[in-house]
Amino acid sequence: MIAVVAGGALRDIAWLPWAVLALLTVIDLALSFGRPKAVAFEAPPEVFVGETATLRLTIDRAPHRLMAKLDWPDGLAGGGEIPFQPGPGGSATAEVRCRAVRRGIWRFEHPWLLWMSQLKLLEFVPRLALGAELRVVPNIRLVQSGQITTTVLSTLYGVKENRAIGEGSEFQQLRDFVPGMDIKTIDWKRSARRRSLVAKELRAERNHHVIVALDNGYLMREEIGGLPKIDHAVTAALATAWAAAIGGDLVGYYSYDVRPRTFAAPAAGRNAFARLRNWTAELSYVSRETNHTLALTELNARTPKRSLIIIFTDFVDTTSAELLIENIGILAKRHLLIFVTIRDPDLETLVETAPGDLDGAAALVAANQAINERRLVLERLTRMGVTIVDAKPNAVTARLISAYLEIKARELI
Repeated sequence: MIAVVAGGALRDIAWLPWAVLALLTVIDLALSFGRPKAVAFEAPPEVFVGETATLRLTIDRAPHRLMAKLDWPDGLAGGGEIPFQPGPGGSATAEVRCRAVRRGIWRFEHPWLLWMSQLKLLEFVPRLALGAELRVVPNIRLVQSGQITTTVLSTLYGVKENRAIGEGSEFQQLRDFVPGMDIKTIDWKRSARRRSLVAKELRAERNHHVIVALDNGYLMREEIGGLPKIDHAVTAALATAWAAAIGGDLVGYYSYDVRPRTFAAPAAGRNAFARLRNWTAELSYVSRETNHTLALTELNARTPKRSLIIIFTDFVDTTSAELLIENIGILAKRHLLIFVTIRDPDLETLVETAPGDLDGAAALVAANQAINERRLVLERLTRMGVTIVDAKPNAVTARLISAYLEIKARELI
């Protein structure tokens, strides 16, 4: 620009810097001609929802200071630019951690690469084909750890094998009466025939029907602790189903939203748990309102035998919960119910925090009202004889399994 304005000889050589720049660009392009052709992707075969996983990207013939960026699918959350570290033979490797926030099979179609040329004049931003996928499944970490198995076996088969007075309702065997035994256990008719005292031993009844009922309506899509409520519910449902299978009960499942969706009759053994896990892995996220009247009426018709039904659902206020309460009352006349809701810890934190302005005071009043209405609904269900499990996401599984074991110990089914 200065040469053009000045005129004269300077104007005649104004093209020279551009020519030099063009030459340097051609040289820089020649020096940086080699480029990555493909990306190798390594990931775990499956990731539990709510947990983090490490993904590994490897590129041969990698340029210096290579960066990458992934287009994260909806079910995964990760970082932005990913730096590559040089490896042997001119390769480069990058590791990135991502968090699974939705169940499903999530694909990585195209990673974006970024690197500078040798002379720093050019910036390359190619997009390579990847076509990799990552499967996010329901969380069964507690089941794999063996903690639930140990708890259930020690509770039902350890201490409980030595039956205390009045425990057990199912006949196990006859044995000779010895001093120190309760005289109420004597079978007088058989004792008369044998002309010696014979006592009956009882044990807890097994093979009860346990049905996991999951409300998959739009209220269960609300995120609490970084995950939708439905995923917290699925985690607790799978843990309880495993406990029931270990405890000798038959496990079935049921899902519904605007109408009944899936029902599987109770089945025995660990195969029932595997079937339940496969079903929950494919359970979709929906945005429809739940029809409790239709769903719970259908469930009542499909379960003629008295069963333990565990209902995972949610409600907003006493008005929206009116039909839910009415239909649960009908269901509770025949079956034993556990009503599971997931408490929002952020709401409780809001109530416990002093407001700093008028907006904060209004939010505090609204939060208090929501908590009070929730308490009123749960109290009405308790008066109907329904067992309530209302806990934060990190405590709902333990509370639910404890409630199940208590029901088993008291033989309420």
